[in-house]
Amino acid sequence: MKIGVITNGISEDYTKVCQVMNETGVKYAEIQNVFDKPVECLTLEEASIVRKLSDDNGIVPFCVTSHAFAGIPVGDLEIGDATYEKHMALFKNSIEVAKILGTKRVRTMVFTKQVVTFGYHGSDKWNSGGNKSWPKFIKLYEPIVKVAEETGIELCIENGFNGMVSSTILAKKMIDELGGPKRIKLLWDLANALYYQEYPTVDVYRAVKDYVSHIHIKDLFVNTITSEVDVRHIGRGHLAPYLQDLARVLRKDNYQGVISLENIYRPDGGDFIDGYYQDIIEMKKIFE
Repeated sequence: MKIGVITNGISEDYTKVCQVMNETGVKYAEIQNVFDKPVECLTLEEASIVRKLSDDNGIVPFCVTSHAFAGIPVGDLEIGDATYEKHMALFKNSIEVAKILGTKRVRTMVFTKQVVTFGYHGSDKWNSGGNKSWPKFIKLYEPIVKVAEETGIELCIENGFNGMVSSTILAKKMIDELGGPKRIKLLWDLANALYYQEYPTVDVYRAVKDYVSHIHIKDLFVNTITSEVDVRHIGRGHLAPYLQDLARVLRKDNYQGVISLENIYRPDGGDFIDGYYQDIIEMKKIFE
């Protein structure tokens, strides 16, 4: 297993990122926001600066973690319209950035989640819009997958709180309907799935292990009824009962991918960098 970090969880100053990563013995960088802009908006010159700083500091950028195709309602989108083409352009720029950084792995997002994706015995009419959102979602994603294939990247999608893919079950369904894990991979975020009562048991891992690109780790307390999410120190939230078992099975399977700290934890009286220094220690204890 390789330990990585989403770099803007440390800082958007990439010089500072390299310093802190070396200080804490972390080699693998997941680039999401840098120079105060999303990675998909970087110029190629800025991407070259990130590459040089990485090379000079022994850091390996392993994923361009873009927000292309985030926050768009599926029902309001059509292939070729202005919004779709805007996000497709951002995705294509992400690919160019990835080439400069020396990685083939690019994350995209999965639009905005519909409240009910599937309905039955009347719910299809009254709650889930005739069950139209999922087939349209798959149709909208096909050109994205095609671009990924044509450019030779590894396209990975992340299960998220607000996206059409909120769990590993839906991720597997999406990937299978788009041709399987040779065409598209899952960026498995364990904590995001907690909001939908999916817990990262060994059985869940085994169901999707062949689909996984890499893994995000953060820890949360989640209350779906009150719509509350409280970020906690790793091992102090709802993931606590599952992390050691997951680490054991990953070792047994000789998992060669990256496990990235998604540092969104801000301790009382501190800042996010303080959260990083606390959480990276626990990450390494569990997974390194």
